[in-house]
Amino acid sequence: MTPFIRLHPNDDVLIARAQLVGGTTVENVTARGLIPPGHKIAVRDIAAGQPVRRYNQIIGFASKPIAAGEHVHTHNLVMGDFERDYAFGADAKPEPARLEATFMGIKRADGRVATRNYIGVLSSVNCSATAARAIADHFSRQTNPQALEAYPNVDGVVALTHGTGCGMDTQGLGMQILERTLAGYATHANFAAVIVVGLGCEANQINAWLAHSSLREGETLQVFNIQDTGGTRKTVEKGVSLVRQMLPAANRVKREPCSASHITIGLQCGGSDGYSGISANPALGAAVDLLLAHGGTAILSETPEIYGAEHLLTRRAVKREVGEKLIERIHWWEHYTEVNEGEMNNNPSPGNKAGGLTTILEKSLGAVAKGGTTNLQAVYEYAEPVKAHGFVYMDTPGYDPVSATGQVAGGANMICFTTGRGSAYGCAPSPSLKIATNTALWNKQEEDMDINCGEIIDGKASIQEMGERIFRLVLATASGEHSKSEQHGYGQNEFVPWQVGAVM
Repeated sequence: MTPFIRLHPNDDVLIARAQLVGGTTVENVTARGLIPPGHKIAVRDIAAGQPVRRYNQIIGFASKPIAAGEHVHTHNLVMGDFERDYAFGADAKPEPARLEATFMGIKRADGRVATRNYIGVLSSVNCSATAARAIADHFSRQTNPQALEAYPNVDGVVALTHGTGCGMDTQGLGMQILERTLAGYATHANFAAVIVVGLGCEANQINAWLAHSSLREGETLQVFNIQDTGGTRKTVEKGVSLVRQMLPAANRVKREPCSASHITIGLQCGGSDGYSGISANPALGAAVDLLLAHGGTAILSETPEIYGAEHLLTRRAVKREVGEKLIERIHWWEHYTEVNEGEMNNNPSPGNKAGGLTTILEKSLGAVAKGGTTNLQAVYEYAEPVKAHGFVYMDTPGYDPVSATGQVAGGANMICFTTGRGSAYGCAPSPSLKIATNTALWNKQEEDMDINCGEIIDGKASIQEMGERIFRLVLATASGEHSKSEQHGYGQNEFVPWQVGAVM
């Protein structure tokens, strides 16, 4: 096994499998100085101002002359403008033959299928967060194990609170996003029932939210305000009483064989490194292709982290309008970052750079690999209900909790999360699988990781083999097997709706 990884014959760089000491020579390339694992080494001399390619795509431009064998990173590689060929639909292809894998799901009365069975407690505003959390805490299996003892089919009672809901334009984009997000969670298949707790005087009025979201109170959705109820203690008592009333019906479920077409995965990557785009991300993409062959759905997101690779997605669009909508969202982000005195290249993060990523172009090219190779069926705005089957895109920020919150609001009943630096993340009510990009991370943080794609880097497994393993793990987890993040109790604090607009 060579110490370098070559991704494409046209690439200007190789990737170090492990730390390389100066003088190591492979494929007529001699390392000049120390090359950290996952970092890039120049294959050939590159003149200042010339584009540098990885994945046979431009990842940046040489800021000064780079000699063959030199470390290529932030000290000599920078962003630059170049034309993208969107070629809308050029790579769209016939749909594959349908396969029929199954998992043990929970069928809801309206025909949807759940992977988990929770009762949710949502807050309309930050001011009601403490009361909402107190209601859920009463049913904690850790502190009050008797509370759910008679309800073994209920996965738990979770409070999903947030830091917004007031001091905002009631007609603005931020309120529209918050309303969509809360509506998506209030009607999520993984919730058997939901209560929503407000304060009473907030901008995000519960009655207005119900009307705007076409929702009505009933047995599985109850709402009330602290001010109407008479204070915090009475609010918590009322919430606990409502949950107790909901538990018997919530418990009357059973798992049964269901088509994998009912699985919708939100695709995430966080704490990425130089291996992400050659191990975990393409392996997850292979798993996505398998899921979609069985009729399932996968949601790619994190628009600032596909920037510079969007042309690879527009080529897969089933219709020109789908590709154009994606480019519209890219342009929105360019304007959004400009007016907020930022830039699209504020990524990679310090941790990403330490792992070998240099520009957002490089990170994005690796990130889109999570989406597999099938056609792009639709593009959605943040927290919009995902109605199409197959591979779709949702516009979200790159910050993982915010992005995943939007995906779950859109209907994702699973999250698959790749990481090279060791992200600790979980999601409620949708279970999250953590996929390590390298074996060193797996060995160090196995208690948080569900599967090790470092075997690809180590030469022990192919991308397709790891994709098959991920797909089988998705089916097992959707059937009720607990992920590592669930074992640790992650999920309630990771509910972070996207906050857009001025705080008033």
